[in-house]
Amino acid sequence: MTGLTGTKSPKLMILYASYGDGHLQAARAIRDALADRDMEQTVLVDLLAEAHPWINEMTRRVYMKSFTLLPGLYGWVYDRTKPMKHDSLFANWLHSFGRDRLRRILLSEKPDAVIHTFPLMAMPAMKERIGLRIPSCSVVTDFDLHQRWVHPNIDRYYVPTEDMKRELISLGIHDGRICVSGIPLKRGFRTVTPDPELRAKYGLPAGKPVVLIMAGAHGLLPNINAIVAALLEQPAVTVALVCGRNDSLAQTMRSSFEGHPEADRLRIFGYMEQIHELMALATCLVTKPGGVTLSEALAAGLPIFIYRPVPGQERNNALYMEKKGAAVITYSPEQLSYEIMNLIHDPIRLMNSKKAILSLQRINAADTIALDFCSSLHIMEGVSSVVPQ
Repeated sequence: MTGLTGTKSPKLMILYASYGDGHLQAARAIRDALADRDMEQTVLVDLLAEAHPWINEMTRRVYMKSFTLLPGLYGWVYDRTKPMKHDSLFANWLHSFGRDRLRRILLSEKPDAVIHTFPLMAMPAMKERIGLRIPSCSVVTDFDLHQRWVHPNIDRYYVPTEDMKRELISLGIHDGRICVSGIPLKRGFRTVTPDPELRAKYGLPAGKPVVLIMAGAHGLLPNINAIVAALLEQPAVTVALVCGRNDSLAQTMRSSFEGHPEADRLRIFGYMEQIHELMALATCLVTKPGGVTLSEALAAGLPIFIYRPVPGQERNNALYMEKKGAAVITYSPEQLSYEIMNLIHDPIRLMNSKKAILSLQRINAADTIALDFCSSLHIMEGVSSVVPQ
């Protein structure tokens, strides 16, 4: 296989983590965009899962439970560690996870560059310790910058907004090492169009606004039953609920609304690979404020309603979106229903929301990253793929 210049295509490694689906989705989107440019030698590695499977499973479960059981504690830890320096004791401890396993993977796979979609910085820490000369890049997958992403041995940063670029510059990162790309998404989001035939496919009646509710990859949005009930009190809308991989939630919701007088205006879905199709039909989105989901909403041009964001990166994502005029944060089912109907019935507010979304929209993020990466690879520091034996 040859690359863009006719020489042998470089081999790439993308490091991700399985805390939710966003980091893996971003990794796959980058892999696919690189493959479109004849760079097909790409290896995806869930480093923590491979290096420390028990720790990975434990911390993943704690992370998922923290949204409902101890959100305040998680937010406190996030905020306390957000300004951490790369050479602090805590940062060095974090960056040590997976280092030995990564060294073995590098020796085995011999990649020419490494891309991160999760801030597990074993790679740049290794570069500093043992003189590793492999370019490494970070793709930030939130709209809030935790300094865990920031390390002097990261050669290139891909960020979602101009605001984050300015923040990185203020932290001493040269602007030439930063590309404002957006957050990479599945190929379906390159062109999101409301095909009328899709309404029949998903059982959505024509002529009614569709409120799309995404419960999260594992069904973490709180008070879903009450939210759906409040929206069904509004006769003007159809409600589409996506439960992700939470089969229990989907079954519970179907049982709860069986026989409901307005049940014909409720559609319940499980995990959807083609979520862009449903987003194309929606009028607005109710969601948890994960970085990838927010980016999907922006790509689809959907006004965003965020319900009770938990402390940490998700609340900071929500506050950023609200500040930019692309989202509304709500704290009760009644307030959520009121704000949605207010938007639907107010053309000026809807227009302003669409303008705010357009200003943040970066539909071709994965392609931007692939193109920039291909053009930058030969000038990154330490382009040689030497791995010390």
